[in-house]
Amino acid sequence: MTHTALPRLESAGIDSWMVRLFETIEENNLLWLSALTHDCEVAFGEALVDLVPSYTTLMVTFDPLRISSWEARKRLADVLANLVPDDAGGEGELHEIATWYDTSVGPDLERVARLSVMSVEGVIKTHSFQEYRVFALGFSPGFAFMGLLDESLTCPRLNTPRQKVPSGSVAIAGQQTAAYPAVTPGGWNLIGRTAARLFDRNREGFSLLKVGDRVRFVSVDRQTFESEGGDPAPVEPANEEKSP
Repeated sequence: MTHTALPRLESAGIDSWMVRLFETIEENNLLWLSALTHDCEVAFGEALVDLVPSYTTLMVTFDPLRISSWEARKRLADVLANLVPDDAGGEGELHEIATWYDTSVGPDLERVARLSVMSVEGVIKTHSFQEYRVFALGFSPGFAFMGLLDESLTCPRLNTPRQKVPSGSVAIAGQQTAAYPAVTPGGWNLIGRTAARLFDRNREGFSLLKVGDRVRFVSVDRQTFESEGGDPAPVEPANEEKSP
């Protein structure tokens, strides 16, 4: 099968184009996606409706009453022809997120440890040692997809997602990690919980984390977690005994 060369433009309706820059997830992708986002803001001006970056793509939504789909595509092609990585935007703000790692609020810690062939303490140490980058926001308001996870912690999502994942739950799946900003269904492996307010309508921009930001999960004890307003209510382990 022949693959179309990258980057490429994919139609996403009468008012949107998907710009696919990469096929694989790498941290250096952010430098190019950051530059593409800025250049699209300039190129589209008031005709721009929304920009949604991900690990490898940028969704560009425009006002079809201001420009046609053909004109939007032409502007994107011009942007791509002159695109250079945004070295200045590579750092991002650093956030330290205090996290209580415990099997009561992180009921999948033992599953992750088993799949990773390490102790629970090893999982905690490895996860909290790494500095992560925010690659994308989505799924629910304030939910930040972060990576890249240490290869030793890579593990599949749960076979059956939980109907309710508590707010603040810190989780991993595949090469990604995240913290749930609100109570939602979810199939990621829960390994801890944070009291940080990840989404706040009274905060400018609402979301604590932005694409390109850096994150470190800092291990704290239960007393510190509760003193910061954390909810210690336990979560039942997932029924994944037959999982690979």
